[in-house]
Amino acid sequence: MVEELLHSSPGWANFGIFFLLSAVLLLVVLGFVTYAILAERKVMGYIQLRHGPNQVGGKWGLLQTVADVLKLLLKEDIIPKAADRPLFILAPMIAFAPSFMVLAAIPFTDKFQFADINIGLLYYIAISGLTVFGMLLGGWASNNKYALLGGMRAAAQMISYEIPLVLSVLGVILLTGSLNLNDIVEQQENVWFIVLQPIAFVVFFIASTAELNRTPFDLPESENELVAGYHVEYTGFRWAFFMLAEYVYLFAMAALITVVFLGGWLPPLDILGFIPGAVWFALKFSVVVFVYLWMRSTFPRFRVDKLMEFGWKVLLPVALANIFLTAIVKTIFF
Repeated sequence: MVEELLHSSPGWANFGIFFLLSAVLLLVVLGFVTYAILAERKVMGYIQLRHGPNQVGGKWGLLQTVADVLKLLLKEDIIPKAADRPLFILAPMIAFAPSFMVLAAIPFTDKFQFADINIGLLYYIAISGLTVFGMLLGGWASNNKYALLGGMRAAAQMISYEIPLVLSVLGVILLTGSLNLNDIVEQQENVWFIVLQPIAFVVFFIASTAELNRTPFDLPESENELVAGYHVEYTGFRWAFFMLAEYVYLFAMAALITVVFLGGWLPPLDILGFIPGAVWFALKFSVVVFVYLWMRSTFPRFRVDKLMEFGWKVLLPVALANIFLTAIVKTIFF
């Protein structure tokens, strides 16, 4: 683990090692974001019977997203005259920073993890909730009614869906007796929690989609109602920070689902144990990401009142019922 490497190194070298590994992870995440956007456009194109990007960078359009990033970096940075300038500048960074911080607690393999935190699952949930402050501040600081409505929707949606998301993982915590993500993976050596906790998985996946503000829960950015929502007044690289946060969270959430419900780096069968754990993690992770992309290509957007009703009247009771059933089953059989 990264922690072991740091402990075995002299104090003066710790910072350098940690900085280097953090830079590598950042490059990996940025590479994922770059080509996750391309993959999303390609998947949506095939599902909707049309072509995705296929001109820039050869047959597959591999450089299309790179060109888009360069375009964003070169675009003029505009700050509205009536905006709250300090908050307007700070909001994108507040939205992005937590999305990268949560990656510290994710165990990608049994050997690679930045911090083996005893309350890793709680750390993820607590830190990820901070992003909504960036969205709300961005909407408020823009001095635009559509942006403010988008920020308010983001806050309301976060509160509504954070509760069933947290309650859904309580069943897993009951079975493992731990908030440590490594312990949760190790407890799935014989059977993954998607089998033992199918209701929790479904609730968690739906709630996580709402947490990510992805279709069909992308109400804070609803272009047919709010033009672009909380980031409507942002341009260039500041707008890119908001989009970067969304896709880094897609990376982080897919990794968390892989760890909590799909056995992390563990193989589905012992006879397949000769395949490295990193490969298993990457395969499971890729499947989860694909399902997120598939959903965006398939489902229509919720109406805002139906969004809130679904969270409070459907997901919350189902998550509570799952905790009750899990407690009964554990009492009887364990």
